[in-house]
Amino acid sequence: MRRFIATVGALLPVALACNNADTHPCPGYYRDNLAEVSDFCATFTQSTVAASTGLPSWATVCDNSPKKLSSACSCQVLATAVATSATSSGVVASTTPSSSGFVTSVKNVESSPVFAITQTHSSSVTSAAAKVAVSSEVVVSSSVSATPAVTSSAAAAPTISGGASVSLASGGVTCTVTEYAGISSAVASCTNIVLSNIKAPASSTIDLTSLQTGTHVIFAGKTTFEDTNDKKFDPIVITGTDIIVEGADGHVIDGNGQSYWDGKGSNGGDAKPNHFIVAKHVNNGRFENLNIQNWPVHCFYVSYCNAVTFSNILLNNTIGNEPNSKSGSKAAAHNSDGFDISSSDNIVLTDSHVYNQDDCVAVTSGSKILVDSMYCSGGHGLSIGSIGGKSNNTVSDVTFQNSVIVDSQNGCRIKSNEGETGEVSNIHYKNITMENIEKYGLVIQQDYLNGGPTGEPSNGVTISGVTVTDVKGTMSSSTGIDYYVLCGDGSCSDFSYSGVEITGGSGDKCNYPSSGCPAV
Repeated sequence: MRRFIATVGALLPVALACNNADTHPCPGYYRDNLAEVSDFCATFTQSTVAASTGLPSWATVCDNSPKKLSSACSCQVLATAVATSATSSGVVASTTPSSSGFVTSVKNVESSPVFAITQTHSSSVTSAAAKVAVSSEVVVSSSVSATPAVTSSAAAAPTISGGASVSLASGGVTCTVTEYAGISSAVASCTNIVLSNIKAPASSTIDLTSLQTGTHVIFAGKTTFEDTNDKKFDPIVITGTDIIVEGADGHVIDGNGQSYWDGKGSNGGDAKPNHFIVAKHVNNGRFENLNIQNWPVHCFYVSYCNAVTFSNILLNNTIGNEPNSKSGSKAAAHNSDGFDISSSDNIVLTDSHVYNQDDCVAVTSGSKILVDSMYCSGGHGLSIGSIGGKSNNTVSDVTFQNSVIVDSQNGCRIKSNEGETGEVSNIHYKNITMENIEKYGLVIQQDYLNGGPTGEPSNGVTISGVTVTDVKGTMSSSTGIDYYVLCGDGSCSDFSYSGVEITGGSGDKCNYPSSGCPAV
């Protein structure tokens, strides 16, 4: 990413929509006769002037227009004064609009690093007590690497790469935030926000819950977090309408999971943030080109969202596969779901890679959800549930398709909690390839509990309209089970299989439909 630092004097004419002094006679006269016009501007901008009389003789070059005279005072005299002050003092100036013109204040950059205004299309400049910079280009990835072929071992995690330029929202203010303290000001003032190398202090959320409509957020550089041992703490929270959240080329968002992992996840052990990125009440949004690693427990928690697309996202928790001093012989990371979706409608998740130790995707409530072209490695597969015992226990119209699952505990899974109520309908698995699956290839069970299944299914959650089409793959050993369907009494209906072929396991068991498990 190319970036250059501009002086404040160079930035202000752009920010104030000034005319070019080389081609317009009015600002040109100001530039060439600065001493003469400075005294005039000192008094002229202190009151509202509408008349074209009583002006100096040279004002004819500005057509005796108070508007043009005032604009040139702000654009030429103010910009020169600010640039001179900044250069001589070694500090950066910020400019704020006032009723009588523009008031310039000078603040030490090191004592107040907040955020930088990089461009504006309005007639005023929002105050920023920080570095003033202009980004010539922000680059985001155009795609993650193509989904790798299925192999018996997990391939190296792909990297976010590419070179597509960000198309920033038209109008509004663009702010580059380089310190955590500047985030709230940028959210309040800007519709294009670049979060560059943010280091969030302990117990400090990157709070993007008050984004203006149409805001575009870009994560650049490396985003990191200090330890916060609190299961209710959410490191990143995002809310908004018509928003875009994405990453610049070479960026990474690192959740510092190594400081928390103990092999127990949210089931016990040390207190740790349960959800890493919370997207809630997002309407008509896009999350794309994001590179996220080492989240503590669950990564994305998508709740009460509508019409949101997640695409070209890399979630890489492979470091958590290895045991550490707290986890004994178990993988250090646990309960590390990639995407958890609840109470959300019209969601699309596509073209993404997840390397983790739990559900690649889990839908616990919501409707009209499409999960397409996923690569899932190391986790628990593509899941519905668990359903039951929550505030919302209804899932409908969910499709998982064109995806690959490797080196995972499960392939395709629907699970409802024993003794609870709810409804699951119209669930479709299509064109899924799996390899090296340890426990279940296809599993639908109604005896699920977080501590382990009971073996006794209940019928409080109904499951209907399940289609499994062109789902193929192999188990890692004969101890795995190709197909396992355990429904409660009368709670399952309308299941159909076509082109299903999962092999390598043993002990298949399907108590619904009456025809039994899919025939190979």
